[in-house]
Amino acid sequence: MTMGAVDVELVREVEQLIYREARLADEHDYAGWEALWTDDAVYWVPASDTTDPTTQMSIIHDNRSRIRIRIRQLETGKRHAQAPPSRLCRTVTNVELLGDRDGDVVAGANVLVVESRERGLTLWAGRCEYRLRRGDEGWRMAGKTVRLVDADRALHTLAFLI
Repeated sequence: MTMGAVDVELVREVEQLIYREARLADEHDYAGWEALWTDDAVYWVPASDTTDPTTQMSIIHDNRSRIRIRIRQLETGKRHAQAPPSRLCRTVTNVELLGDRDGDVVAGANVLVVESRERGLTLWAGRCEYRLRRGDEGWRMAGKTVRLVDADRALHTLAFLI
């Protein structure tokens, strides 16, 4: 993919995947959300200005196996920080194609998640970068990085799918 002319159909397909991922996470549709990931996927939420998750602290740094474990934990209903589950509503904006990496489409988007819990509302804002891959089953996520605006501050428990 070159960044000259914009492929409107590609942009629309990418947007639809990103919007679907957000809806599935908000609805706690864990099976649907998990099905969006490729087998080699990486889900990363860096702490502060972290650039290397292998040598610096991360809020989340999951490979595909760890994504599966995270989902299984949420599905038990026994995860204290998510009993009852947070009510979530996220807005995804400014979706744009950023280029390609090793045959995957790289896209970016801004996200604002409103989390409602007994303690009140918490806002989670950030910039996401997605590595997306089209296969026989359609578009899937090979990677998602969420750079939270306030990752360098004390955070409430992040026990839901950001």
